[in-house]
Amino acid sequence: MPIGKVSILVVTLVGLASMLACKDRDKQQTDDSKAVASTPSPTQQSEGTPDADDVGEGEEGSAAPAAVASEQQAPRQIAGKQFVYNFDTDAPGQLPAKFHSAKTGAGTAEKWVVSADPTAPSKPNVVTQTSTDQTDYRFPLLISDEGSFQDLDLSVKFKAVSGNIDRAGGLVFRLKDPNNYYIVRANALENNYRLYHVVNGRRSQFAGANLKVTSGEWHELRVEVVGNKITCYYDGSQKIEATDETFKEAGKVGLWTKADSVTSFDDLKAVAK
Repeated sequence: MPIGKVSILVVTLVGLASMLACKDRDKQQTDDSKAVASTPSPTQQSEGTPDADDVGEGEEGSAAPAAVASEQQAPRQIAGKQFVYNFDTDAPGQLPAKFHSAKTGAGTAEKWVVSADPTAPSKPNVVTQTSTDQTDYRFPLLISDEGSFQDLDLSVKFKAVSGNIDRAGGLVFRLKDPNNYYIVRANALENNYRLYHVVNGRRSQFAGANLKVTSGEWHELRVEVVGNKITCYYDGSQKIEATDETFKEAGKVGLWTKADSVTSFDDLKAVAK
């Protein structure tokens, strides 16, 4: 074969080989790109995991809660025994008789006082938590010393007066001490009704309902407790029903607010079941 033709053939074969090599590299790069695209980033992998707030409230409060005074024992009440407190014979400007104040959480001391209120459900007096400390995890308590209750029907009238951090009022029951109890509360800033247990100073919600809670008006909170079943009412309408095993024994009852809530209460009634 002539030398010229051989040279042309060699050049042609080299060119074809180069083209095939380029195609192989392009295909490998494409495959590599697809592989990278199909591997989710850490952010993409976490998108399917629900946030803690989406699955309910977790524990709130310090892992090392503030020390609280132990509660003096109060006699357990038999079925049918009841206590009613309208605060009308208590001295204005003072704590009501047969109660003591306490606090869960941080912040300054709570301040509960009896005062006259022309709008009171039973005139003339109410009891009001008046401290406006804005510490968020701060829960003033007013605890009855007359008796302890296991199963009971507990109710109170409350009026949310003011508060920028919170504007709430609630009932505590089966209270062992200021760091261990059940609480059901209504909040006029959040428009909700929530049921919690507080264990070693840490609060956990386990049931609740959303509803309108108006400030400056009187409303009724009521809770029935039988065994592990807790039923909560707002203005006479059942809103929450739940079961919980945290506190099984008899405990004290009382009133509750949060942070800078100024809240008034009247006609607290506890009936043993």
